[in-house]
Amino acid sequence: MSETFRSLRIRNYRLWAAGALVSNIGTWMQRTAQDWLVLTHLSHHNATAVGIVMALQFGPQLALLPFTGLAADRLDRRKLLIATQATMGALALGLGLLTISGIAQLWHVYLFALALGCVAAFDAPARQTFVAELVSDAELSNAVALNSTSFNAARMVGPAVAGVVIAATGPGEAFLLNSLSFVAVLASLACLRKSELFPRHQSAGQANASLMDGFRYVWLRPDLRAVLSMLFLVATFGLNFPIFISTMSVSAFHGGPGQYGLLSSTLAIGSVTGALLAARRSRPRFGLLVVGSAVFGLGCFAAALMPHVIAFGLALVVTGVAAQTLTTSTNSLVQLSTDPALRGRVIAILLATLLGSTPIGAPLVGWVADTFGPRWALGVAAASGLMASAIGLRYLVRHRGLRLRIEGHQLRWTMQPVAAAHVPVESAAGH
Repeated sequence: MSETFRSLRIRNYRLWAAGALVSNIGTWMQRTAQDWLVLTHLSHHNATAVGIVMALQFGPQLALLPFTGLAADRLDRRKLLIATQATMGALALGLGLLTISGIAQLWHVYLFALALGCVAAFDAPARQTFVAELVSDAELSNAVALNSTSFNAARMVGPAVAGVVIAATGPGEAFLLNSLSFVAVLASLACLRKSELFPRHQSAGQANASLMDGFRYVWLRPDLRAVLSMLFLVATFGLNFPIFISTMSVSAFHGGPGQYGLLSSTLAIGSVTGALLAARRSRPRFGLLVVGSAVFGLGCFAAALMPHVIAFGLALVVTGVAAQTLTTSTNSLVQLSTDPALRGRVIAILLATLLGSTPIGAPLVGWVADTFGPRWALGVAAASGLMASAIGLRYLVRHRGLRLRIEGHQLRWTMQPVAAAHVPVESAAGH
């Protein structure tokens, strides 16, 4: 088996990956159908309404942060995932029945988005850190990247299928199909061999653990502070693709649900490519985050200028590669460099930064799209990527001694070697 897919040699990970792929396809079907329902059925092409839905769905990542990371560190992650996945399937079923019956209103979507966000807030850190129980540390970076590959492969299939389903029947049927997809991941969790799970690392003081331990740990790590600052900028103002793609499709290119689904899948082609490239690397490097942020900014800028839908789709491919390089490498870098006893809380902080920043950025970006046009909203995303790259460069200069010089008409650079970052759990806990 290729080294790119080496984690699939492990039976438990294969089962998990198969179930997650089916569930992820359903999730992307629902996201596409939900955005289309709000944009064209329940409002008059109102991008702000789409932004509000995104804010309600991802806001709980911030609001529930004191509890979600602790749950991932202290509870049985497998049992927690069974509970959250089953609940999300039930919510998809409920929204589907409301939509098919013809009584769905905008406030219904808001309510279901909020409920889904609350459940997903507990699901996300448990799901991300559960990978460390399926594979060894040596395979963790590869497994994280393959998870991202699965998620974005589903992004290629899910929106395209959703576009066909919406055009043929309606968005309600897409919600029902998503509810069925959760059966796959629940079955995979039930079939895992507990004896083959990798043991979790426990610390003596974990019974008195708190979220503040995770924040103190991050604060004592300049590299983690820089990474999370970069991620916050891009996630807040740049990763609002449902708004960018839906408004560009409807307003700039005057397309229907099929075109919207295909553009979403085009973005996913770049995302899958970025995730597979990440899977080939043995360990992520900080410099890659700087390059990924810069390319993301330039890709969004190019997308904003594209006059035709095909050219816009090609720009989305580049943007997708860069965005996935940034997010996947950040996840791997943080998991591999964090003390295992604090991993759940630090990952919860990372996910709150990645997903919880949406309530701040999505309504603002939606307002920019409504007021000035979708191309200006993409301009905001471009600025966020370039600013994030600048933050990364500042860290490399101040803490890694990055120096640039020109020799023989060529740009040369030097940097101090990476020192093993270690902050004792006792220091993070303030003991």
